Amino acid sequence: MSELQADADNNASQFDALANGRHDNPFAVLGVHKIVGGRIVRTMQPAATSVELIGADGSVLATMERVHEKGIFSAMLPPRIRRYRFRVRTENGASAEYEDPYRFPTALGEVDLYLLGEGSHRNIHQVLGARCVEALGIKGTRFAVWAPNASRVSVIGDFNDWDGRRHVMRLHPANGLWEIFIPNVGHGTYYKYELLDRNGKLLPLKTDPLAHYFEPPPGNAAIVYDSRYVWSDDACMTSRQGEPDLDKPVSIYEVHLGSWRRKGGDGDRWLTYRELADELIPYVLDMGFTHIELLPVSEHPFDGSWGYQPIGLYAPTWRFGEPDDFRYFVDQCHQAGIRVIVDWVPAHFPKDEHGLAHFDGTALYEHEDPRLGEHADWGTAIFNYGRREVINYLVGSALYWIDEFHIDGLRVDAVASMLYLDYSRNEDDWVPNQFGGNENLEAIEFLRQLNHEVHEHGAESFAEESTAWPGVSRPTYTGGLGFTYKWNMGWMNDSLCYMREEPVHRKFHHDKMTFGLVYAFHENFVLPLSHDEVVHGKGSLLGKMPGDEWQRFANLRAYFATMYCHPGKKLLFMGAELAQAAEWDHDRSLDWHLLEYPLHQGVQALVRDLNGLYRQTPALHEIDFEPEGFEWVDWRDHDNSVFSWIRRDRQGEFVVCVANFTPVIRYDYVVGVPAGGNYREVLNTDSELYGGSNFGNFGRIVASDEKSQERPFSLRLTLPPLSTLVLRPDH
Repeated sequence: MSELQADADNNASQFDALANGRHDNPFAVLGVHKIVGGRIVRTMQPAATSVELIGADGSVLATMERVHEKGIFSAMLPPRIRRYRFRVRTENGASAEYEDPYRFPTALGEVDLYLLGEGSHRNIHQVLGARCVEALGIKGTRFAVWAPNASRVSVIGDFNDWDGRRHVMRLHPANGLWEIFIPNVGHGTYYKYELLDRNGKLLPLKTDPLAHYFEPPPGNAAIVYDSRYVWSDDACMTSRQGEPDLDKPVSIYEVHLGSWRRKGGDGDRWLTYRELADELIPYVLDMGFTHIELLPVSEHPFDGSWGYQPIGLYAPTWRFGEPDDFRYFVDQCHQAGIRVIVDWVPAHFPKDEHGLAHFDGTALYEHEDPRLGEHADWGTAIFNYGRREVINYLVGSALYWIDEFHIDGLRVDAVASMLYLDYSRNEDDWVPNQFGGNENLEAIEFLRQLNHEVHEHGAESFAEESTAWPGVSRPTYTGGLGFTYKWNMGWMNDSLCYMREEPVHRKFHHDKMTFGLVYAFHENFVLPLSHDEVVHGKGSLLGKMPGDEWQRFANLRAYFATMYCHPGKKLLFMGAELAQAAEWDHDRSLDWHLLEYPLHQGVQALVRDLNGLYRQTPALHEIDFEPEGFEWVDWRDHDNSVFSWIRRDRQGEFVVCVANFTPVIRYDYVVGVPAGGNYREVLNTDSELYGGSNFGNFGRIVASDEKSQERPFSLRLTLPPLSTLVLRPDH
């Protein structure tokens, strides 16, 4: 009996398992192994009619013998030969040469395996997923995935005819990681994972949880991506070092990339990342915004989710180009002095069968119990924040966007849904924590860890949190969650509620505009007029304003100005600056044609000037989060629906702000001020430049020494109808 036949007889059961795609450790069988008599090479080539073992110079070392009917071949490796390949011929006469993936050692080092097992690897994207590397002098791709409850995991793609028997991965049983290096597979290769559950059942094909790029629907394959981008934003990245500067102006332009502007005459297609760099950045610069915030750009299967149901937390969406195109967009923003924030969604994920849900046949990333693991409202799964590997995956994603794409900030969506175990649940449909409360202690710890890491990497974090949870934007060492900023949903709801009222009724709702100052300094607030306020039947901001056409525009202008003069950083969703008339539709461009009309031009001009005034006036942005930056002059004038207040900077300089929310012109309206002299009217929303009636104070007014409202001087102002004024003392 030949050595090959004896080997085949001894390994018959293992060969059967390999041939049927049921073997859990192919590295123990395939590749080079010592046997009595020398070294044997085994390979599985199901489509082959013949296989030759060839040397580095192409010479035939041996003709391999078929030792199993389903395509397992073996041959003795000649002495002193280390490197070899296979020459495979198929029934159609084609011939191809392959490196043996099973001759390569493990691609994961001990340190990586330890950190991944511990859940503390901060560069998880460099270890898991698909990474182009070189092994034993051969270029290829290292694939690695976490699937501890699978009995077999394979990489499939065009390179192996999508046959799960060909590239079964190596298991590291201590931490459930599977990996394999596949030679000569590189950038641009489409791939998926084929898994068997713990009982040997074939699962739906899975995409890579750490894929860096995806193919467009209807396909869902991941794509091997090897970035070659060279950055040019050193100055910006250097400036990110150190603690966040809370005194800086922050004016955010929130953008949905698919509907900001479309390419007319070209199938109304989306602009690419590079086209957006050419068009969006100059626009944002002209309008004076400091930041661009992007609705989620991580990969998502459904356009209508706007990215809020992500399936690839490590991949910029294919919709607008390749990952390096997105890098180019961010780079260009930085070179223009614009910071970039991305919406990031760790609160939930969709249950598409090719995604994370029941990834290895078990609730791996989510909870098995639907009371903990599902959002019934959204039809999505909830991450298991108590599992260290899941936390590592999420924190790793956040750092990936910061480090690999130079993102300056993450806006974390739906934080409230993470904090409360009973969020949007019936009384009997949730599980209390260990102390009997409704706080999600594991999610709280995750958020604290996340924010610590984000700040350590020089970025900022923004919480979309809609409740009164204390200390959202306070340091973790004081018991806070550690976010840099929190969206002020209370101000947004109250102020919009006030603005919807007819002016004659506003005196009965005066507190809607004043109550926010009761808690304004409890958090580091951002004032958001976001996409959420112009969808789902809510109409546009302009549509919320009462009155005839002139009054609606005047209301909107006055409202925008009060926002910019209110403590807190600023956020406007795209289209607000155009006075968009229709509700936002993600399937079409903003209504840019509205700028043909003077009233819309006026609102745009006002927003541009507001951004300029805000950035150039420290009193409007330096002390946003301390009481010293704000004081009421008069918050009690209910009958006239007039508000007056002062904003200060750290040097004691100040501006006076007065808002009149009725269409009545108020002559000789007295406002107490702390200093005498000349005051310049630096902003008047009723100016004809903005489409107003041009009432006001002729640009300047002199303070008298008449005491008023407990101040030694006063201004007698003409308050235009439905207007906001900003006045600055001359020096």
